[in-house]
Amino acid sequence: MTAALLPLSYLLASILFIFAIRGLASPETARRGNVLGIIGMIIAVAATLCSPEVKEILWVLGAIAIGGIIGTVSALKVKMTSLPQMIAAFNGLGGLSAVFIALAEIIAGTDTWLESSLGLLIGAIAFSGSAVAFAKLQGLIKAKAILFPGQQLLNALLGLAVIALTAIFAFEGDPQIFYALAAISILLGFLLVLPIGGADMPVVISVLNAYSGWAAVGIGFSLDNTLLIIVGSIVGASGAILSYIMTKAMNRSLTSVMLGGFGAEAAHAAGNDEGSGKIAKAGNPVDAAFIMENANKVIIVPGYGMAVAQAQHVLKEMADDLIKDGVEVKFAIHPVAGRMPGHMNVLLAEANVPYEEVFELEEINREFATADVAYVIGANDVTNPLAKNDPQSPIYGMPVLDVEKAKKVFFVKRSLNSGYSGVDNPLFYADNTIMLYGDAKKVTEEIVSALEKK
Repeated sequence: MTAALLPLSYLLASILFIFAIRGLASPETARRGNVLGIIGMIIAVAATLCSPEVKEILWVLGAIAIGGIIGTVSALKVKMTSLPQMIAAFNGLGGLSAVFIALAEIIAGTDTWLESSLGLLIGAIAFSGSAVAFAKLQGLIKAKAILFPGQQLLNALLGLAVIALTAIFAFEGDPQIFYALAAISILLGFLLVLPIGGADMPVVISVLNAYSGWAAVGIGFSLDNTLLIIVGSIVGASGAILSYIMTKAMNRSLTSVMLGGFGAEAAHAAGNDEGSGKIAKAGNPVDAAFIMENANKVIIVPGYGMAVAQAQHVLKEMADDLIKDGVEVKFAIHPVAGRMPGHMNVLLAEANVPYEEVFELEEINREFATADVAYVIGANDVTNPLAKNDPQSPIYGMPVLDVEKAKKVFFVKRSLNSGYSGVDNPLFYADNTIMLYGDAKKVTEEIVSALEKK
């Protein structure tokens, strides 16, 4: 490849990546965005392989083949409910790759000490932090905040240590300092994410995604690779913007999230049948079907429980049946429902729910007061009134869907267990709430069956 063709190929790939990110901003254009991103990456990889700087092309092709097989198998086998932890895992691998590249550069005797150390520092934090996020999402460790005395002080000292080591290495280039920097950075990544509770995982994932992008920028400067700098900047900036959007949607500050987040406080029990004397009323799908088919407006609120049960398709059937009966049906989406930004939007799009029937929190909240029925299927924390009226609750201040304002609330859930944040939901015991216990898909199937028998 000529010297002029390589930068042009990188420029074309960068443009495609920008349009890919733009496409991912909406479910309607997400598929096209993914295609553009794939094309851009193919061009980038092909151009790099044709570069005269690549000497051991067979080793590179072998690595690409191994990674491609692992990625393909993972993508084909992973369930939609496991997407958050898969993203966390793959994001961690991106950070780890930056660590290895930085290490290779130091072994090769590079003089770009500052760039390599920055790539290593950010990449190591992204790797270990993503490992903790994956473990929490996968249930390997407790999703709640893991705290110990002096934790924030230790994090502060480690943060000062990595800054000092980075500065020293930038001037001296001592490999021993580099290895110490790597070890402390990995430890810091673990300790930063451990005290973050489950409800903040969507924010953590987007923050770590931004970290991996900035790590790529550092490595790009180290390798003098324009494409890595551009793509890393795109990923880092988009991750930072998404983190801002997520924290704004949850009425949190990014600083508070990274210093502890939801769940750092003791879980505040409220509204359970033992502590309050209230009892959750149980209903059945047949009665729910009768009430909904005679309603004027039904708002459906999907959550992680819907994703676990893979109930989005039968939920679409239920919505279609109600619409045929003349019922106005809308879907209400919380921005962080499902443990990943946009998780519910993706699932509903997969079930071919029309985009015009899906509304974000700010658009739909005022309509619950005019709804005859709110059908909550597997959502918990995002509907918890404690976020609005209990200053002692760990989730206080987080905007939630006002489902309690509907005339009747059907809450589909396996049990009265608390949500991912570990906070009990008093909505279960409200006078206008009827619990529909069971698997989300099975319960909804029974409702559909009842609707179609009339």
